[in-house]
Amino acid sequence: MNKSKVDDAVAYFSEGYNCSQSVLSAYCEEFGLDTETAQRVASGFGAGMGRLQETCGAVTGAFMVIGLKYGSYIKGDKAAKEQTYAMVQKFAELFEERNKTTKCADLIGADMRHGDLAFAMERVKEICPKIVEDAAEILESLMIE
Repeated sequence: MNKSKVDDAVAYFSEGYNCSQSVLSAYCEEFGLDTETAQRVASGFGAGMGRLQETCGAVTGAFMVIGLKYGSYIKGDKAAKEQTYAMVQKFAELFEERNKTTKCADLIGADMRHGDLAFAMERVKEICPKIVEDAAEILESLMIE
């Protein structure tokens, strides 16, 4: 397994980038996307999409990477669309095997919108580095298939 991309994703997170930015940034240049643009695009997806605590940001970052690799960009390219959807579903399945869910609120176990934000941020520091690592490891395994 290519640990450098996994390490890069975790390093971005430790530098203060959100989980979505961290995963996308580790892979973006491989697919012709500069880091600044990747970080801007992914910035609203952290904390389960803008602290809505829906789909985990590490997961959405991984979905973006899958789109960069497999995504359709030619009108009517149904094969690429189906491959992308299949890879997204496979990623989600593997992520859920490790973490039981892809939902940020369930992973964190704290309410970032209406609860104690300080407590929630402590949970993020405690839990999310491993979540980012898991997402990047799963992504690595899928990228070599």
